[in-house]
Amino acid sequence: MEIEGAVVLVTGASRGIGRATAELLARRGARVVCAGRDRAALESVAAAVGGTALVADLREVDAPDRLVRQARHAHGRLDAVIANAGIGHVGPVAEMTAEQVAALVDVNVRGTFLLARAAVAAFADQAAAGDSRQRALCFVGSIAGAVGVPGESVYSATKAAVQSFAVLLGEEVRGTGIAVSTVLPGVVDTEFLARRGQAYDRRFPRPMPVARAARVVVTAVERGAARRIEPRWLAVPARLAGVAPALYRALARRLS
Repeated sequence: MEIEGAVVLVTGASRGIGRATAELLARRGARVVCAGRDRAALESVAAAVGGTALVADLREVDAPDRLVRQARHAHGRLDAVIANAGIGHVGPVAEMTAEQVAALVDVNVRGTFLLARAAVAAFADQAAAGDSRQRALCFVGSIAGAVGVPGESVYSATKAAVQSFAVLLGEEVRGTGIAVSTVLPGVVDTEFLARRGQAYDRRFPRPMPVARAARVVVTAVERGAARRIEPRWLAVPARLAGVAPALYRALARRLS
């Protein structure tokens, strides 16, 4: 799809990958709708990119529909949605509270699914009204969803669920002019690493710059790539985890 002039909704836009993606989209000529929970940070980003700020908490069931409706009202249409909002957690499942587990599922899975539902319905409505533009829906996942990370089992499972959902949704909308993409970044140098409950202290792999992750997201939207893993070498362990999970787990334990 054409980025210049497109109306793009980005969730989790107040910081990290979401903010970097909003900034890159604006430089490419898109009209960016920035969504998130932190009003002050969100309004700062929206002002910097000349976009629209929409405050919403995806843990609220009606928030995804409201975001899509408000974005269309503000700009007359919606061309792409980048489902980037997410939360993480590091620690054994037995030590997590029920509220922590529920929050990860509510934001990373339920909120994302409902946002996709609202976006696809809006795209179909616009197409029925005669708007033939190409549309895009991009899910920002994690390599953890492809390989699984011990100590981050709930987070890994939520990202795996999004990946499975995206594949099937792509089949559902095939031929409608809607491209469904997923981006699975490795470790990214953002506040997310600290906010998940434990700082990242491994020497390898080294966190990539957030601008690099943002470029991959925007490229996926532009080209309609079904799945993109970044850095690309992580595709090797992802494939191994898929075809030989026992072997992958044994190697991962040895290398860790």
